[in-house]
Amino acid sequence: MATRFTNSLAIALRHPGVIALIVAGLTIAAMLLVDHGPWSRAKSQPAHVAMYHTTGEAARAAGAIVLPTEPRSPVEPARPGPKTSPAVNPVTP
Repeated sequence: MATRFTNSLAIALRHPGVIALIVAGLTIAAMLLVDHGPWSRAKSQPAHVAMYHTTGEAARAAGAIVLPTEPRSPVEPARPGPKTSPAVNPVTP
């Protein structure tokens, strides 16, 4: 009886549908482990880290001067492809 069960199990494990179900089950288990494990908890930040929302704010607080990038060189060729639309909320210094 055990031989018949082992033989039918070996035949079933060769079926692509069974293999796909096993892979899907292992993948879902791995995703649950990674997404809900103890290492994915929100970490509180100290006040001096959480005080600034952007890199620019932190740089200004440290005394750095934040400057815009230099304009493109007139020798530089135009970007190939269609032109993109302008930014919805352009940043002006």
